[in-house]
Amino acid sequence: MDITLALSGGGSRGVAHLGVLRALERHGFRVRALAGTSIGAIVGAFYAFGYPTDEMESIFASVDLSRLLYGWPLVEGPGLLGVRGVADFLRTHLGNRDIEDLNLPFAAIAVDLESRREIILKKGGVVDAVLGSMAVPGIFPPRDYPPYRLVDGGTLNPVPVSAARALSPSLPVVAVNLYPPLDQPSTPISLPLSGPKTLIEQIARLNITQAFQIFAESIDIGQRQMTEMRLQMDRPDVLISPDVGEIGLLDNVDVARVARQGELAALAVMPELKRVFSWQARLRRFRQRR
Repeated sequence: MDITLALSGGGSRGVAHLGVLRALERHGFRVRALAGTSIGAIVGAFYAFGYPTDEMESIFASVDLSRLLYGWPLVEGPGLLGVRGVADFLRTHLGNRDIEDLNLPFAAIAVDLESRREIILKKGGVVDAVLGSMAVPGIFPPRDYPPYRLVDGGTLNPVPVSAARALSPSLPVVAVNLYPPLDQPSTPISLPLSGPKTLIEQIARLNITQAFQIFAESIDIGQRQMTEMRLQMDRPDVLISPDVGEIGLLDNVDVARVARQGELAALAVMPELKRVFSWQARLRRFRQRR
C-alpha cells in the first residue's frame, strides 16, 4: 500500500511524526514521497535520506535543544535565536546531499520574503532547504537560498498536502497535522535560556520577553487558522492529528513519549487508511486527476 506523506510544522511536537512513520510501516504502508514544513521538513529529510525510524528516534532523543539553538543572530540575520547548532546537527547527519539525490522524492516548503509566495524546494542542498523551511519569523533568521530569502513555510502552508500530492499524483496523501484547533489555548514558548536562576527570572519579567510571547501567540493563531483553511481546500485522503497541542514550539520533550502519541494517532485512523485503497477510492482519485 503506497502513500505520500505531508508532514506539518509544529516545533518540538514534530517528533510525533516518528511514531506515525513507525505505525505506517508496521501496518504495511510504504511511503513513496514526502513533503514537509519546518520540523516536518527535518523529519521528512531524514526519512528520505534513508534513516530507519528507530535510529531517527535515538538521534533526536540525544539532542539537547538548548545546545542546538546557538550562534550569533545579529550575524546570521534578524532573529532572536541563532541556528548554527541546528545547521551543524543537520550537516552531521545529512551531509552535503542534494534533495534530488535522496532515496525518496522530497520537498521542503518555505516562503520567499521577496516575492511573498510559497516556495516548494525540490532541488538543491537539503540542509539549506530545511533551514529555510524552519526559519520562524522573528525567532530564527531568514535563510538566503538564491534567488530566495526564505522563512518558515508554515506562514502559508503549515500542512503541505498540495506539495505532497504534486510529488506523486497517483497516490493517496496522508497528512499529519500537529497544530491544535483554534479553540485550544496556546502553549507559551519557553526560550532555551541557560544561566543562574535569578538571572533567568529577571529576563522572564522583561517587557521584551512578554512582548515576544504575544508576538509568538499571534503567529500561532495565524498558523492554526491557515492550517484549517488549507486542509479544507487541499483535502488530504487521510488526516492524522496526534494529541500534542500542549507542547510548546521550543520545549525539550520526552522523545519516546511524544513519538508514541504519533503512533497512537496513526493507529486510530488505520481503518480509514485502509479504505483509501478500495476500488471506489481509487476511482475517485483517478477522476480527480482527470
